[in-house]
Amino acid sequence: MLFLRKKDVVGIDIGSSAVKLVQLRESKGGYQLLNVGILPLPGEAIVDNTLMDTPSIVATVKGLVESLGVRAKDAVCSISGNAVIIRKISLPLMGAEELEDQIHWEAEQYIPFDINDVNVDFEILSPDEQDPSKMNVLLVASKKEIINDYLSVFAEAGLKLVVVDVDSFAVQNAFETNYEPDPAEVVALVNVGASIMNLNIVKGGVSLFTRDVQMGGNLYTEEIQKQFALNREEAEHLKLTAANSNDERLVGVFQRVNDSLAQEMRRSLEFYNSTAGEERIAKVYLSGGTAKAALLVETVQQKLALPVEILNPFHKVTANEKDFDPDYLREIGPLVAVATGLATRRAGDK
Repeated sequence: MLFLRKKDVVGIDIGSSAVKLVQLRESKGGYQLLNVGILPLPGEAIVDNTLMDTPSIVATVKGLVESLGVRAKDAVCSISGNAVIIRKISLPLMGAEELEDQIHWEAEQYIPFDINDVNVDFEILSPDEQDPSKMNVLLVASKKEIINDYLSVFAEAGLKLVVVDVDSFAVQNAFETNYEPDPAEVVALVNVGASIMNLNIVKGGVSLFTRDVQMGGNLYTEEIQKQFALNREEAEHLKLTAANSNDERLVGVFQRVNDSLAQEMRRSLEFYNSTAGEERIAKVYLSGGTAKAALLVETVQQKLALPVEILNPFHKVTANEKDFDPDYLREIGPLVAVATGLATRRAGDK
């Protein structure tokens, strides 16, 4: 979103635990899957959205691209958490070109950094219902040093970074590519990764509320380490096989962490509801690797008293069954929701 010809691109989601890649090609009003893959990152390669071990990240991106035989050189990635600032603001009515000239001055009031140190982008959303002389604008900003870190990683991996999006909006793109929600319906898109949870409340293609929370699937691992006195690798393995376990301590770990994640979702949605008037949330879609955690969907459904579904980013994407096992795509779908949304972007997109 912040670096905004139509060449093939590859969507690459650099998460705190793995790099996910999706490549799509537009075809007959939809998309065809060309490539998909996941490669784990070493622990501590990314901490609090900061690229700590750049050589390992470069090697992982490069290794994934090469192993899949990806030829496209244009890449799209995304950022979230404290790496990005998202604000919905109200400004006097004006055209996009005029706003382009004024956005830095307008943004200065909402960004807690020197305006010269950030990249700023915007999207005009709608007229302001309270004041017809104004309009709602989505303002997105990120520190230049963070964007430069990503530019360097992709350049070293032999790729050109042509768009930097935001995780929440990438999931929204994946959702809108695959589902046909009622334009009047409000849905919550919740992407739960290893270390961060992105919430995006959407109606008719417009983001009404976004929030990133620093918590995710690592909570299961940390709790398992404590309860079973295991190292991180052993705890990760136990976490991934927990669905078939009858161990009461392990079931208890999942119940506690599921409750914590669901409670955090509930707080965020209640905050939205307190300011939303009649526009109440009708459904929740979960994505991210943690979405598949044992009993998380059921816990969230119970805590929020709303229907909850795991988002399938390949629901309407065509895939040749000779190249892609449908069961495998279903299995990894939630993990690559961000990457799939990124893969729908093209250089020059706004």
